[in-house]
Parts: sequence; structure tokens; C-alpha cells
Amino acid sequence: MEPITFTTEHEDTIHDAQMDYYGKKLATCSSDKIIKIFKITDNEQIHVADLKGHEGPVWAVSWCHPRFGVMLASCSHDRRVIIWKEIDSENNIWQKEYEYLEHKSSVNSISWSPQEYGLNLACGSSDSMVSILTFSGEQWTHKKFKAHQIGCNSVSWAPFNPTGSLITSGEDNTTPTLRLVTGGCDHLVKIWVYLQKEKEWKFECNLEGHENWVRSVSWAPNIGLPFQTIASCSQDKKVIIWSSRSDGKWEKNILPTFDDIVWSVSWSFTGNVLAVSSGENSVTLWREKNDGNWYCFSDLSNQN
Repeated sequence: MEPITFTTEHEDTIHDAQMDYYGKKLATCSSDKIIKIFKITDNEQIHVADLKGHEGPVWAVSWCHPRFGVMLASCSHDRRVIIWKEIDSENNIWQKEYEYLEHKSSVNSISWSPQEYGLNLACGSSDSMVSILTFSGEQWTHKKFKAHQIGCNSVSWAPFNPTGSLITSGEDNTTPTLRLVTGGCDHLVKIWVYLQKEKEWKFECNLEGHENWVRSVSWAPNIGLPFQTIASCSQDKKVIIWSSRSDGKWEKNILPTFDDIVWSVSWSFTGNVLAVSSGENSVTLWREKNDGNWYCFSDLSNQN
């Protein structure tokens, strides 16, 4: 299958591009401070809206689950997080649903929680803090905690587990437990758990293995599997696959060394394929063998 390319007409570097849940809409964001929305069909990509509200480069966009309507979150160097809502699908009219201004530095990463937990957005910032924005049914509220000593570059939610967590931390394991993984400039990958009784986020453990800034973390979807998997990547040119079973211990598997900085890791919907973005225009796809080793089965770099 040949890749499809088209011109977005952004006037500067594109930092992120995300499809919605149904694959019918595409959002892109850029250093030109603009978010663009496209409708995707079998034959064409139609530019339908520009979302303007940021005052600096927009680093990331993220669609929420359609259960909550058509909403898109964005984060920027301008310290803002904006949640946008489509209010008229026929005329492609969008408005700001909520704007969060409590971070003191660039907001680098955003991630919606699994929809079973409700409407929650995690935001990681260069001010070392992570914010959790929650819609209670009437208004947006937020909690904030310090995640890393220097800065937080990436956040990702653990998949929904209706019978509790595979990672024991002392709470009632019959209650679904919210967890996050974060990656920071302190070279660490960290796991956090939300304590229901105390209503606060608590540090759970460090995953140590990187030797430079951790640029991206991604918790793999887990469909009925008896283990958890996290991927992380770093300026040290490493990608690490972290795996944990019910004993709570994490084992690391380092992929073959890359030739350049690794910027991003992202799992497929089923959690069995890992996409890795590194260096200049390099994207590779990885899968685990039966013996537990990982291999690259596709290189999408510089395809025209």
C-alpha cells in the first residue's frame, strides 16, 4: 500500500498529526501557532478549519473519545492547554471549550485517559509539573503534582483495567486504578498512581535505563493480556521496552541502538506494533518475536 501525501499549507514545522477515533478527521499542529482540521475520505483530504488561539509553537494535539463529543486538546510553548469543541459539524465551526493557564513553562505533552475513567486530560510541562484536567459534568477542575526534577516531556495513561491493577500498591484491587507514566529531562521514566481515598497522585516507581532526556513514553494497550508494557525513547538514541507482570517488577529490553536521537514512540491500537520516530525523517515499525526479542519489520523512512 503506497503512502498518501498532501500539502497542509502550514507555514512552519509540523510537530504532530493525529487521526480521530473513526479515522475521519485529521488534526495537525505547527510552529506557525495554528491547528488545522481535515476531513479524510477514500479519495481526498479536505481542509475544513483553522483553530487559532495559541501564541507559540503548538507541540501536540489529541482527540478525546467520541463518547464525549468531538473535542480536541492542544498544548504549546506558550504554556497554554486548550480544549476545542466542534459545535456545528455541517459548517465546521469550532470554539474553545476550556483554556488552562496554570503552567509556568512550555506544555510539551497531552494525553486523554481511557474513556472508562471519564473525561481526564494529563498535561506534562517543562516546569516539572503534570496537570490532570477533569470534567465533572458541570465544570473543569485540575490537580497538579511535581513529576520530574528538571522538566516533563511526555505523559501516557495506563490502559483501563476493570478489576484493579496488575501493579500492587496497597489499594483495593477490586477498584479500577488510574495510572500514568511520565518521561523527563532527569533521564527517568516514572509511574504514578491515583489514590482514591486521599484523592491525590502518588509516585510509585522509577524505571531507570536512559542516559539522557526521555523524549517520549507510551503505555501499550492491553487487551486481556496478563502483563503491562511501556515503551520509552531518549536523546541517548535508545528505545526501551519495559514489561511487568503481577509481581510489580519491571524488566527492560533495549532495542538495537539507533543512529540518532529518538523522538517518539507510539503503539498500534492492539499494542503489538511499536512505531519509532528518530533522527531526520526516520520512522520504523517493530514487533516482538516469540523468544521475547524485538525486530524491525518495516522502515518507512524517506518513502515518497
